[in-house]
Amino acid sequence: MLHKSEYFETLENNPKDPSHWHALYLDKSVPFSADAKAAFLYDSGRKSRQYLLPFVRVVARLFIMLMQLFKAISPNLINAPKTLHRSLYLGMRYLVSPEANFLILRHFYLGSEILKFIKDNVKGSEEMPMNPLKPLSVNDVNDNLFLEHDLNLYNFIINLNGAIAERGLKVEKVDRPDFGAITVGEIPFETFRDKWSNFLDLSTAIEIFTPVYQFFLTDNDFWRASNSLQLDEVIGIYATTIMDCPEKLVGLNNKHPMIPLPTYGAAFRLTLHGLSTEILHALLVEAKKKNV
Repeated sequence: MLHKSEYFETLENNPKDPSHWHALYLDKSVPFSADAKAAFLYDSGRKSRQYLLPFVRVVARLFIMLMQLFKAISPNLINAPKTLHRSLYLGMRYLVSPEANFLILRHFYLGSEILKFIKDNVKGSEEMPMNPLKPLSVNDVNDNLFLEHDLNLYNFIINLNGAIAERGLKVEKVDRPDFGAITVGEIPFETFRDKWSNFLDLSTAIEIFTPVYQFFLTDNDFWRASNSLQLDEVIGIYATTIMDCPEKLVGLNNKHPMIPLPTYGAAFRLTLHGLSTEILHALLVEAKKKNV
């Protein structure tokens, strides 16, 4: 298990050259898992993010725009989700840093817990179908993990609001919320590969993965996946309504889901999406600890 928090907790501050990452780690204004925050900040300090990311971002976004023209002509010519996930798996296993892989798998795990928390606290939604994704190894990516995650988000919102319309269910304040779905403490991930080739930071990896995602999916699948990144506020509203703390939404960054954004910025929004999930889950963890 990764424990980069120890790195920051033992880091000595040089007043004449303070560390940006050290300052952000010590700041507790926004709820965040200490291990996840340390992993993200440590990973953000990698040389690949400073020197490689600016060039990768330009090339990746240009590729996305060119591929958009191709997809406009042949929107369904390429549809290979299995090949896509095999490519993502190989990239994560052999090129991506262990900290980034830790954060990627956490995202799917935490996202499933947040949706289950909402379902558990909407009275009458017991029969609503769920498809929890709780990967513990990079190998689990091969099970169409990324695509299933996008579908889960849309289907959850559609099914929940369908039940609200048909059976009069309500997302409302719960005096003693059920936090059974929320994990407090470490998630038992398998050890991540950490060789010389695992040098890519999270942001650079996402910039590379995004055009790969676009290439192997239909135009509709990629467009849907890109738009799903703006649903964080929707999920955040459900959760904070249940806990009666709407002011906590300030930490959720991907807003305005009714205004689609260009797909070339999907990689950056995906990083924000990951951070929003971490913040919302940390908020639930804090609430669970107070209610024990």
